[in-house]
Amino acid sequence: MALPGDPMSIGAVFKALGDETRREILRLLARGDMTAGEIARSFTLSRPTISHHLHILKEAGLVLEEKRGQHVIYSLNMTVFQQLTGWLLEILHSVTARERKGGAKSP
Repeated sequence: MALPGDPMSIGAVFKALGDETRREILRLLARGDMTAGEIARSFTLSRPTISHHLHILKEAGLVLEEKRGQHVIYSLNMTVFQQLTGWLLEILHSVTARERKGGAKSP
């Protein structure tokens, strides 16, 4: 997923990040790869609901899945996180440069 040139992918990322449950799933996966069952045990939500959240995270490119034997293992897609961080830093640097030139000030 190429963030800088594809506004649809950026929208999908922000939509995925807009939900607290999905952000918590990402926090869990930041600690290590997990199966859907392991993720579900951290919530009071049904497994189909967790699967729905995982699907949205996968569609946004934030989560990868890998079949290992009978299990599907979920992990963070660090490439997308790095692209997102770079995109955000690019905006921050532009704003900072503009402020140094006397442009708009941040609140």
